Amino acid sequence: MSKPAFDPAVPAPDADALNRAIRELWARSDGRLTADEQRIYQALVLRWAAAQQGDVGTAA
Repeated sequence: MSKPAFDPAVPAPDADALNRAIRELWARSDGRLTADEQRIYQALVLRWAAAQQGDVGTAA
C-alpha cells in the first residue's frame, strides 16, 4: 500500500524552511535543473507561496 502524498499529522514546513530548500536546490544544481528538479522546484515554490499567505494546507 502506498503512502499518501499529504499526511495531516506531519507539520508543514514554514516559509523559511521552504526558502532554504529552494536555495539549496539551486545551489546543488548550479542553476541547471533537471526535469525532476524542476518539478521539485515548482512544488516548493507553490508551498512557499502558500506558507507566505499562512495557508500551507491548500498547497499540499
